[in-house]
Amino acid sequence: MKNILMWAITVSIAGFLFGFDTAVISGADLRLQALWNTSPLTHGLLVMSSALWGTVVGALFGGIPCDRLGRKNTLIIIGVLYVVSAIGSALANDPYVFSLLRFIGGVGIGISSIVVPAYVAEIAPAKYRGRLVATYQFQIVFGILAAFLSNYLISGSSENDWRFMLGVVAIPSAIFLLLVFAVPESPRWLLLEKNNVQAARNIFIKMGDSPQAADAAIAEINAARSSDPHEPLLQKKYLMPIMLAFLIASFNQLSGINFIIYFAPRIFSLAGLDAASSLLSSAGVGTINLIFTMIGLALIDKLGRKTLMLIGSIGYLISLSVITWAFYTGAGGMVVVFFVFAFIAAHAIGQGAVIWVFIAEIFPNSVRAKGQSLGASTHWIYAALITLLIPSFLSSYEPHNIFGFFTLMMLLQLAFVIWMMPETKGRTLESITHKFH
Repeated sequence: MKNILMWAITVSIAGFLFGFDTAVISGADLRLQALWNTSPLTHGLLVMSSALWGTVVGALFGGIPCDRLGRKNTLIIIGVLYVVSAIGSALANDPYVFSLLRFIGGVGIGISSIVVPAYVAEIAPAKYRGRLVATYQFQIVFGILAAFLSNYLISGSSENDWRFMLGVVAIPSAIFLLLVFAVPESPRWLLLEKNNVQAARNIFIKMGDSPQAADAAIAEINAARSSDPHEPLLQKKYLMPIMLAFLIASFNQLSGINFIIYFAPRIFSLAGLDAASSLLSSAGVGTINLIFTMIGLALIDKLGRKTLMLIGSIGYLISLSVITWAFYTGAGGMVVVFFVFAFIAAHAIGQGAVIWVFIAEIFPNSVRAKGQSLGASTHWIYAALITLLIPSFLSSYEPHNIFGFFTLMMLLQLAFVIWMMPETKGRTLESITHKFH
């Protein structure tokens, strides 16, 4: 178990880089729009959402290297993309080059949202799988907090402080790239793609299994394997997991989470806070996110995925309703700050803790990477569209209209959780596959 924990934490550093890269742009948002004098639509497309369009491409096509090259080699590719993007975007001198380099980092993020949950799910024991896969989400929110704090500390340090905000992520990116060389390949991938029984058996034993338990695990995997390791995902027999992955990923972004993460300083400014208070409150968003993600991590294998989603959905509805009311009535900045914190807590304990675990669990071994790609690409297409359109929406609509829309979407999520979402805690991946068929 010690080795599994170490490997899970190592590959989940990709989540830290994911979170840092996602949130760090918020500190440079208004600076870059003023520097390059871009319109709201151009700013949203080139500066704010370019990384997210990269995540869409990475999520759509990341299943290919994940299946063909292996989980480990794909993780190495991600590390290279992160390093190049961090250094390049910090040195960019116009919005077009900046957009390209941010896009490259986004491709790495999109691929990581496929390979990391798939890898950890494939090495984790059933009773600890929720916590171990959710380590990825913990690292994401830790990265978001680190980005907000980094932005706060770097802000005002120089005329080009935004370059340091973006460039600092090259340091953890290089560390991740070095560490990932030490993790083994997924034993399930070795069996399904290479038919390398001995190598898979050796890794199971390194994971803490006895030789007999390793042989039993291999037998169960072989019994559940498809006759075609590269079979297509879009088949009638996979309709239920496809629907579940699509809906949970859609609702994740229709909650407004990326809107708040990307535009937190702007939201707090609209609520009446000054610039310094807005950045500090954004750091508070990251802190709350981290604390409640840890709570979700502790509860996901005890209460289960569905229960956490139910708690989170109710929390969404309460917090978004009050934020909508506060902007509509002008109730005051601190009301908005408090209920944005409550919204973040609801997200962290619900969708944040569950989404990557759930999507990684519900697809069979033969199409897991493809299913992860479907869920991740759905997530990132919504995220990119929201981030692209929000600058224009904020100039055309009042904040209460935007938050009111997200409130309505979370009412639909609550219905999805109650009537459609199954519970997957405590089951082996193979037994979950059997349940759907």
